Amino acid sequence: MAATRLIALHVNKDKGVSASMHERIDYSQNPDKTENGTLISSYECEPETAAEEFLLSRRQYQEATGREYKGDIIAYQIRQSFKPGEITPEECNKMGYELAMRFTKGRHAFTVSTHTDKAHIHNHIIFNSIDLDNTHKFKNFFFSGIALQRLSDIECFEHGYSIIKKKPYAERTKRTVYPKRHTIRSELEAVIEDILNKKPKDFEDLLEQISQQGYEIKRGKHIAVKGRAQKRFIRLDSLSEGFRTQDLIKFLEDDQRSHSAGQLSGKRSKIDLLIDLQDKIQQGKGIGYQRWAKVYNLKQMAKVLLFLQENDIHDFSKLEQMSKESAARTDELLSDIKQKEARMKEIKALRMHIINYSKTRSVYVEYRKAGYSRKFFEAHQEEITLHKAAKDAFDQLGLKKIPRVAELNEEFTRLAREKNAEYAEYRKERDRMRDLINARKNAEMILNEKEQPNEREQKKQI
Repeated sequence: MAATRLIALHVNKDKGVSASMHERIDYSQNPDKTENGTLISSYECEPETAAEEFLLSRRQYQEATGREYKGDIIAYQIRQSFKPGEITPEECNKMGYELAMRFTKGRHAFTVSTHTDKAHIHNHIIFNSIDLDNTHKFKNFFFSGIALQRLSDIECFEHGYSIIKKKPYAERTKRTVYPKRHTIRSELEAVIEDILNKKPKDFEDLLEQISQQGYEIKRGKHIAVKGRAQKRFIRLDSLSEGFRTQDLIKFLEDDQRSHSAGQLSGKRSKIDLLIDLQDKIQQGKGIGYQRWAKVYNLKQMAKVLLFLQENDIHDFSKLEQMSKESAARTDELLSDIKQKEARMKEIKALRMHIINYSKTRSVYVEYRKAGYSRKFFEAHQEEITLHKAAKDAFDQLGLKKIPRVAELNEEFTRLAREKNAEYAEYRKERDRMRDLINARKNAEMILNEKEQPNEREQKKQI
């Protein structure tokens, strides 16, 4: 069962065509959602440079046809979502590729990114609004969404997946609850809620952070707030329940009390450092705190002893050596992970430059034959700039022979797999290192306390 939707991608607010195109394609190819980029396929374009290729075809369309590109539609997106547990990510990507080929009839370049971050595996298919010949644009015809859903149903039927059954109008669920209308007050409440999530110290700190968001504060019998686009002040007491002055003050006071209580009574699952009672007594802590601290120290000592038994540690020097070895191993893993990340970043850039170099080579040869004509450069500035950037990158890396893109893809996949395995080991080793260090410090404190005679023995000696 697959649900589909056709979306026209427009230029984002306060951004240009290029920035909007890169932002949309980068989101669809997010490594965290596509299993490190393994669930990405494409047609007549490379996923890494799809944005540049779409922009280049847009410009070539204007030069070839002489038509002005009216409107702010930069590309089209198809979303195809499958029923949870019905399909594998690899099969989902193949289904998305087949649907895009059928819908565009192979006339438009596209990328297919399969996201696995949700319970329902789904595809983000972004196809160029300009065809491969750079002479026509995609026309979003009437009932195109229905035609797309029909194609998806046919595809699911062919591959043995379920199909969405259409309900008669009388049996459909009617909408009874509608979203609240956006108002200046609701916007102010959203700002206050966002600040409360940052845990302000008190009510004054809350007002200070509200003013930093561009609001003017008027104090007096009733505290009022005015934004940049507002003509009048809004009293906090006129907001919804929970955002009025007394509600906010009470919420912040209760939050501070629960936070201070949580510091004393919060559950601790790992080994924590012991509390230096002598230092706390000198600071003037009360008898109740001292009694709690002694009980807390006894629990931590028990955790230390249990940890030493589980790890077969019977000597303080062995504990110290193990903590140093664990710290060294943690640093080694972290250094190796950073090296792999740097190499993966380098491969991405190199792969993009290789593709740009091969695609713009013929234009640069013509530019050189034209004697580096300024007129030719202005007509093909984008292609020549991409070609020069690729050549500069090759020179900086000192490449005598340009590697193949397929080899770079294999290396990138291998590095991503190794990095994920090392990162999992790094987290375990980091936690083990912290436990060893805390156990060593606690053992030092226990040994020092045992070496010093207590106050009762001192009194007996006197």
